[in-house]
Amino acid sequence: MGKASRGKRERSRDTAGQWTAAGAARAAHRLREQTRECLTGNPWVQMTLASNLNNVVTELHSVLLHSDLADIAERPEDLAWDAALSMTLGKQGYRPPWPRAAGEAAAWEIRQIGKLLRQEEVLVISPTAHAAVMAAAATLEPADLSTLDRDRDILVPIGLLVLPEPVMVVNRTGSLSDTKAFGWQFITQHQVLPTAQYPGVRVTTFMDRDGPVQPAGWRQAVSQARASGSPLPLLMPDGMYGMRGDACLAEESTEMLADLSERHRQFQKALNQASQWRSEPVPETGEWGGGRVDDPYDDFVGRYMTALCRGTPTYGLSGLLRPRPARRIWMGRRSGCTTTGGRCGCTRFGSGIPATRNSG
Repeated sequence: MGKASRGKRERSRDTAGQWTAAGAARAAHRLREQTRECLTGNPWVQMTLASNLNNVVTELHSVLLHSDLADIAERPEDLAWDAALSMTLGKQGYRPPWPRAAGEAAAWEIRQIGKLLRQEEVLVISPTAHAAVMAAAATLEPADLSTLDRDRDILVPIGLLVLPEPVMVVNRTGSLSDTKAFGWQFITQHQVLPTAQYPGVRVTTFMDRDGPVQPAGWRQAVSQARASGSPLPLLMPDGMYGMRGDACLAEESTEMLADLSERHRQFQKALNQASQWRSEPVPETGEWGGGRVDDPYDDFVGRYMTALCRGTPTYGLSGLLRPRPARRIWMGRRSGCTTTGGRCGCTRFGSGIPATRNSG
């Protein structure tokens, strides 16, 4: 079959509503280009990211200030702030000293996302493979995430994966995110407890601007941004995570794995309590049959990335990227997998979408 005939057949399939790698890749490329054009200098995006960062750092600081840190430092207030910033900015590759102003950190975030959108390989995943990753991610414990070896497991060092449909995620405050894409970049993490540097992966999640979550407040925000001359990007940056990428505790025992997973859950429960002031009922969404992912421990993104990197075929714009034969999706826990500690090395700037998305 010639190129022209092959292209005509692909377009016919797209028109018929069938998923094809070629059609999905073209759509993903268009999403990337529009998002890159609308991101730079966009005050609405920066305001959203700054609000998310301010909420998360404030809540982390509150929990840490009432933890064992108060017993090991002469000035626990200062150490708690540094620890909170290291668990957000540090884990995402920001070298200290860290800014105290959320707006400055949000501007840094936007620059990093801009680099991602300029340099990444665009990838798409078939609906069948996506369903397999979702099933595998549901079986993973928080501790399993720290077995990720970025150099062996991740196909490309900087990438943008566009999903075949948005994933509805219920975050710790009850807000909904319709996650449409994941972007990742290799980084060096910077920590203070103890002071150290680690190979890591920064993961950015993107909402579908025109996805199934469309309450009145969000529609108003989209309209106002457009009227101001700074329309929101189709892929709206939502959360940012830092994952360890050196399989740091892969040789630990199953008992240690279970203990660290439980520590992660306990820490997340404390953060859930600290964020109750901004909790809200989960809104109803119209015409959506894909179900919801409850994410009370703030680790869905890490679980999806880990399951994805362990053997799911994805398709690049230049063709099929084949995973190594030895890699496979986990369908259950594997002995010897452990985490890096209380937050499993996975920290999100925002525990959900901006307040305007769920208001009204």
